[in-house]
Amino acid sequence: MIYTVTVNPAIDYVVQTDHLQLGLVNRLQHTNFIAGGKGINVSKILNQLDCQNTAWGFLGGFTGQFLTTTLKNEQINSDFTSIADNTRINVKLKSDQETEMNAAGPHVTEQELTAFKRQFEQVKAGDTVVFSGSLLPQLTNDFYLELIDLVVAQGAEFAIDTTGQALLDTLAKKPLVIKPNHHELADLFKTTLHNDEELLSYAAKLQQLGAKHVLISMAGAGAYYLSPEHIYHSAAPKGHVVNSVGAGDSMLAGFIGEFSKHQDPETAFKYGLACGSATAFTEDIATIDQINALLPQIKIDLVK
Repeated sequence: MIYTVTVNPAIDYVVQTDHLQLGLVNRLQHTNFIAGGKGINVSKILNQLDCQNTAWGFLGGFTGQFLTTTLKNEQINSDFTSIADNTRINVKLKSDQETEMNAAGPHVTEQELTAFKRQFEQVKAGDTVVFSGSLLPQLTNDFYLELIDLVVAQGAEFAIDTTGQALLDTLAKKPLVIKPNHHELADLFKTTLHNDEELLSYAAKLQQLGAKHVLISMAGAGAYYLSPEHIYHSAAPKGHVVNSVGAGDSMLAGFIGEFSKHQDPETAFKYGLACGSATAFTEDIATIDQINALLPQIKIDLVK
């Protein structure tokens, strides 16, 4: 079983206008409500890949009820912890540029936190728990570490998709896979990357610190993948980027989903690239048909 953890999910209210004029009334050409949250995006891709998974996190209020109904309609298995406060709403504005307005998130009580942590008692060896996205405002980075300790104690694997010191702090726990992009990699080590040689040198440091598998996405330049034995590279498949939201989540999900089936790192890398790119080429999270259509384009090169 794969468990995806979205501590701070949201309704993403996606709105589109041809040209945003500040200070004036703007007429929207298109609006949509989407179940948002990085872990939820991972679950959506895992469903497309026919990988058994359950989405965890906190949901509350009328917004939480909307998300519960939406996930059920999309046939995403979920077991969110109910809270009294309202789940947040984020606004994603698509116009001349993409603009995001993300709310901070709800408050959770100690009783609600305890109920959520109790769910980790059902995790067992052979399972993978994927931690993704921002924490609730009241929680510190230690919260992820506390949950990771619960996973490791059960003999299960975990993956983590966060940034900065919060990511570095988890590496000693030996995550199955991490996925910073090239900008986030540079920020982790407070440096500037001038070429691929430097990029691979710093990516290798993440392995030295404990990460088992490292994916480095580089947008249109493709991606690198460091397995425990080898380094691979692939160019990005051809397509028109229409949506950057969820592409990284999809790449992580594609890797984890395929790896969970066959433990073949090269094939898992290929699926990760296909899933991430397919989502970037569509308005929402990619479907299996869109993913399969890109797979023949992806050629994996062994760097060393």
